[in-house]
Amino acid sequence: MLKFTCPYCQVEADETELTPGGEAHLKRMGPGSSDQEFYNYLFERKNPRGIHFERWLHSYGCGKWFHVVRCTKTMEVFGTYSAQETNPPKKILDIVKQRISFGKKIK
Repeated sequence: MLKFTCPYCQVEADETELTPGGEAHLKRMGPGSSDQEFYNYLFERKNPRGIHFERWLHSYGCGKWFHVVRCTKTMEVFGTYSAQETNPPKKILDIVKQRISFGKKIK
């Protein structure tokens, strides 16, 4: 079972208290975008085997959206951060890089 710490209320919640919202950091398409751009925004999403940036809603808690960085292969969670942040925090990216480097050394 996945467990995430909500960056707003600091509660460690399991996935039954949360609602997944798909890929994080998508560029929203608005008026003036082409049909292809709007189609890509609606239907073309990454589904990587490995590191993934996701949106989650703390639906049975504070009710706020937040971002999660996790590995879809190992289910390891690298960290959570506010949905208002446009880029992942350096601290979390450093953890991801460290784990990737360590994984390459042991193979």
